[in-house]
Amino acid sequence: MSSTDSDSGSDTGTGVGGPLKIAFSPCPNDTFAFDAWAHGRVPGAPPLDVTFADIDITNGMAERGELDILKVSYAVLPWVLEEYALLPCGGALGRGCGPLVLTRESGTSGASGASLSGKTVAVPSERSTAYLLFRLWAADEVPGGVGEVVVMPFHEIMPAVRDGKVDAGLVIHEARFTYQEYGLHCLADMGEHWEATTGLPIPLGAIIAKRSLGEETLRVLAESATASVRMAWDDTEASRPYVMEHAQEMDPAVADQHIGLYVNEFTADLGEDGYAAVRGLLTRAAAEGLVPPLRPDALAFP
Repeated sequence: MSSTDSDSGSDTGTGVGGPLKIAFSPCPNDTFAFDAWAHGRVPGAPPLDVTFADIDITNGMAERGELDILKVSYAVLPWVLEEYALLPCGGALGRGCGPLVLTRESGTSGASGASLSGKTVAVPSERSTAYLLFRLWAADEVPGGVGEVVVMPFHEIMPAVRDGKVDAGLVIHEARFTYQEYGLHCLADMGEHWEATTGLPIPLGAIIAKRSLGEETLRVLAESATASVRMAWDDTEASRPYVMEHAQEMDPAVADQHIGLYVNEFTADLGEDGYAAVRGLLTRAAAEGLVPPLRPDALAFP
């Protein structure tokens, strides 16, 4: 899902006097959550000019200060929170939805992480929540650490593992439901490790918006995102054309599984547990030297 596409709107800078520029992925959870807002059905919500891009691309956009609103990895927050504020909604957290480490050898499911010692592992990005969860897991479970880490687009990872180009792969999104089709086996679930060691939900993707839009606009954006999610729940069929248009020939049943897993109450409102999960991830990652430390007030919403 590496395509980019403009959905509507015009080139109007920060959105003053025109649509706000937003980028999120073409994955079903994002198109489901933003359908009502993107199509002008949320009362009082600012109009949007939508660009579709994979999260590794939107992470880079955020680091360069592009666009008004972005769906990014929680892992990139330490680099962007000077310019962007974390919205308390619209993102992806949950339980039982973590990234998986896959191998091609049969009989590896549930095996020890020691089998990855010194091995080559493909990951979708080194600035991703999946990568942070993987590194935190490996620090506990892989003696001596893994060998080479290879970054590749996530849709190329399962074929690379299947074809023996890498020893293992870290996968995300709907790959949870399809990896068996590639003859692969799940060595470990990063989400299970995170939940077992913290008791917290798994923080995956965040919605951020430029602080320069002002506190009042930021509050309107948060209200709009929450309303869009709740409208999608109230009429699940309304979003289906938008979801399937951008789901890249995904089976509708898989798209529904994807939405069911990644769009939940944390999408409508991060809440106390959601914020604790984000702080926990970034604090642990900073302790491992994976990200810069956060300021104490960095996650505060206006």
